[in-house]
Amino acid sequence: MADPRGFLKYPRKDNPMRPIMQRVKDFNAMELDLSDADRREQAARCMNCGIPFCHHGVFFGGGRAVSGCPNDNLIPEWNDLVYRDQDRRAFERLSRTNMLPDMTGRVCPAPCEVSCVQALNGPGITIRNNEKFIIEQAFKNGWVVDSGKPLRRTGKKIAVIGSGPAGISAAWRLNQLGHSVTLFERDDRFGGFLMYGIPNMKLPKEVVQRRINTLSQVGIELVPNTEVGKDISAEELKKKFDRVVICTGARQARDLNVKGRDLSGIYQAADFLKIATKEVLKDGTKANNRLKGKHVLILGGGDTGNDCIGTAIRQGCAGITQLEITPALPKERTSKNQWPEWPMVLKTGYGQKEAKALFGNVTEYSATATAFFGENGQVKEAEISQVDHFKPIAGTEKRIKADVVVLAMGFTGAEQWLFDQFGITKKNDNYTTNDNQIYVAGDCRRGPSLVIWGIHEGRLCAEKIDASLQTLASAKL
Repeated sequence: MADPRGFLKYPRKDNPMRPIMQRVKDFNAMELDLSDADRREQAARCMNCGIPFCHHGVFFGGGRAVSGCPNDNLIPEWNDLVYRDQDRRAFERLSRTNMLPDMTGRVCPAPCEVSCVQALNGPGITIRNNEKFIIEQAFKNGWVVDSGKPLRRTGKKIAVIGSGPAGISAAWRLNQLGHSVTLFERDDRFGGFLMYGIPNMKLPKEVVQRRINTLSQVGIELVPNTEVGKDISAEELKKKFDRVVICTGARQARDLNVKGRDLSGIYQAADFLKIATKEVLKDGTKANNRLKGKHVLILGGGDTGNDCIGTAIRQGCAGITQLEITPALPKERTSKNQWPEWPMVLKTGYGQKEAKALFGNVTEYSATATAFFGENGQVKEAEISQVDHFKPIAGTEKRIKADVVVLAMGFTGAEQWLFDQFGITKKNDNYTTNDNQIYVAGDCRRGPSLVIWGIHEGRLCAEKIDASLQTLASAKL
């Protein structure tokens, strides 16, 4: 273990956030870093518990993980190595399981930290921040590219469709194992939601692009602006490649079927955030006036809703209303929600904190929009209502200004049409399908989830493919 008394000597110290009134003026990263010395003290707080819940995960009925890291990350090991100033070894341990710690070190909600044994009686270890430190040391010292290069090539060719967390992880691991990988992306830039779904202040796009550059450097072929099933057929892909991996995410957004939904100015959150990121990539990270004078209504209270709040603020909006259809969670754990489960308690996201500083409280719980009204085809107002068990309560309706509406209500699953192109009717738990040449991983297999789940699925899917190719080669001998 690290310092056996570290958790007694050093209080938890998180990476600081830039002050609200400073950070809302730009799209630059909100989070700052501690000094190296402070980071090693934070790593020293890890006790290497006899049962490290942080990296085992705790599973309840139906195999549902409710706490801990789902990706088997060797957390106590690399915490100890950081404390001992052995950063290269720490990176080697971290990168055995996590192909994208540069992403999870910035955007993961860190279920590992709340299941840390120290979280029983106080604050857990700063695992996410420690992870970010390790990968930044690796990039600074040039260790990342070497870790992705294969010892030899197998001669097998594999296509990966989709360049989000699952696609990148699958491509990286397959390349490590010696296969020749081609990564297809329908957008102009790689990264999936890492590039266009998470705003720049939370995940700077130069960080995403840096990772994409490593894919080319280790020998992975990148094909942008190419939609499989349209620009290149499923049949052609099957002829050219020994295996095909579908990692297209869960892009089917939940919609709201109410009067006025067809008015202009009503966006799905993914589209709203993509437009904002493209503007940042084109014009720079200074705040802009795209929403100057406009009142924004955001439907959805999760992380994506918070991202939309933070984005709208930086685009100069005049006011924000956020509606969450579910009741507010309790402020403290209930007796039915004990450690090491994920704490089902009320949280205030960074966007909500920024909005409160500028406009006061903007979030209403147990509420939804029941109609939209406009002028000349453009939304101008919304009718909102309190709800009971997701149904509007008669008599609680009121109208509010809404020049822009963002639907951040989550996703229902994968876009099915691509699977139809390949004739896929079954997605198995072991990443196989009814076609032994086609594999599937990530959100398009298991449903909308965390970045770390995509990384986990991409890695294990790659290893499943490698095993199948080795079995095939052995059978031919």
